[in-house]
Amino acid sequence: MGGVAALAREAGHRVTGCDAGVYPPMSDQLRSLGIELIEGYDADQMALRPDVFVVGNVVSRARLPDGTPKFPLMEAVLDAGARYTSGPQWMSEHILQGRHVLAVAGTHGKTTTTSMLAWILEAAGRQPGFLVGGVPLNFGLSARLGAGAPFVIEADEYDTAFFDKRSKFVHYRPRTAVLNNLEFDHADIFDDLAAIERQFHHLVRTVPASGRVVFNALEESLARVLHQGCWSEQRSFGAAVSDFTAEGEPDDFAVLQAGQAQGRVCWGLSGQHNQLNALAAIAAAEHLGVPVAQACEALARFQNVRRRMEVRGRVPTPAAAITVYDDFAHHPTAIRTTVDGLRRQLDQSGARQSRILAVFEPRSNTMKLGMMKAQLPWSLEQADLAFCHSGGLGWDAAEALAPMGPRAQVAADIDALVQQVVAAALPGDHVLCMSNGGFGGIHQKLLDALRQRWQAASVSS
Repeated sequence: MGGVAALAREAGHRVTGCDAGVYPPMSDQLRSLGIELIEGYDADQMALRPDVFVVGNVVSRARLPDGTPKFPLMEAVLDAGARYTSGPQWMSEHILQGRHVLAVAGTHGKTTTTSMLAWILEAAGRQPGFLVGGVPLNFGLSARLGAGAPFVIEADEYDTAFFDKRSKFVHYRPRTAVLNNLEFDHADIFDDLAAIERQFHHLVRTVPASGRVVFNALEESLARVLHQGCWSEQRSFGAAVSDFTAEGEPDDFAVLQAGQAQGRVCWGLSGQHNQLNALAAIAAAEHLGVPVAQACEALARFQNVRRRMEVRGRVPTPAAAITVYDDFAHHPTAIRTTVDGLRRQLDQSGARQSRILAVFEPRSNTMKLGMMKAQLPWSLEQADLAFCHSGGLGWDAAEALAPMGPRAQVAADIDALVQQVVAAALPGDHVLCMSNGGFGGIHQKLLDALRQRWQAASVSS
C-alpha cells in the first residue's frame, strides 16, 4: 500500500495515508515523498474529504472486545456512502492499463525477483515502472511509474480486501507471468494448498495467448496449476531439462538457454534460491527481447533489496567482529533457505567455523496460528543457536523448538530476547534477525547491547 501511495503521488494526486505502527523503510520513503502519515484509523479523517479511499487488506469489519469497531474510519466511509476501492483495483484502473505488465508470483522470492527483473529492464534501457514490496537498493524506492511500456509488479496471492476476497494478482492481468514457487501459506484465508493452486490458475487464465508464463519446473504444485490449463507460451527454469538452467555455484554461475551457455552471473548474493530467482527474471526479461547475456551483465550489478540479508552493523571485538543482519524471512522454508544461504556464504569465504545465531519471530498470520510450528526445528538446522520471540503466540514456542535442545531459547519480549542473544554471542558470530515486521527495533538494540558488552570487556581486560 505504501508503493501504491507513492505511485499515486507521482501521478500528481494529493495523497494521505493511515496505518498503525508504520516502520522503516516504508515510513521514511513516504515522508520523503511528502505523503502525510496519520497514526490510527479514527473517523475524523473523513474531514480530509478525499476523492476516493484506497483500502488495504489489513482493514476489516472486526470489533474490539468492548464492541467498538477496530477500524472506525472504514465504518464511517460505509455509513457516508463514500467512494472506496482496493489497492489492486486502483492499480489496475489507473496505472497498469495499456502497459506490458510483468507479474512475479510465488510463496517466496517475489520481492527479490521483481527487483531483479526491474533492474534488468532498466539496464536494458526499457525504463520500466515497478511496484515492489520492499526497497531495491539499485533504485532506492519501492515504486515508480516509469517512462517505458513495461511495468513490473510483485503479485501477491493474499486476498485483495475485506470486500474482495480474490487474490490480489488477478487484478493485474499480466502479459508476462512468473510463477516462482508455491507452498502452503496464509492459513488464515486458505484451507489447503489446493485452494492456493486454484488462485494461481486464476492468474494463469488472465495471461493472453501472446503472453508468457515462466514457471519453476522443480515445483510439483506449479505443474498441477498448469495442468489445469494454460493458453500462453510457457518457459521453464530450474530443473535439468528446463528452458533456462544454471551451472555453477549460486554466487558464480553460467546461464544456459535451451542447453547453450548464453552468459554468466557473478555477484554478491548467496543461496540457490537467489540463483533460481535470477533464472526466473532472465526468462521473463527475454520475453521482452532482452538477450540473456545482457540480463546476466545487469545482474552482476544487482544490489539486492533492503531487509534481504542486509548487514545492519558490525560490532568490533578483540578477536573478530560480530555481524548483525536483517532479513524478511518468516515462512519455515524461507528461514531454512536464508540460514542455509548464509552458511554457504561463510563456508565459501573461509569462515567455516563461524557461528550463526538465528533470531526470529513467528509473526505472519500463518505462523501465529501455529500451522507450521513443527517445521521450525527443520528450518533452523544450519543455525548454531536459535532465539525465538514468542510474544503474542497462541502456542508454546519452547515446546515446538524442544527437538533443538539447548540450541534454542525463547523469550516473550524483545528486551529479554536481546539479553539472551548478547549473553550467548562470541567474537566472529553472525546474528541473523528474521521477521516480516519491524521486530521491535531489535537490530539496533542488539548492536547497542553488543557494543556495550564488548566495550566493557575491553576496559576490564
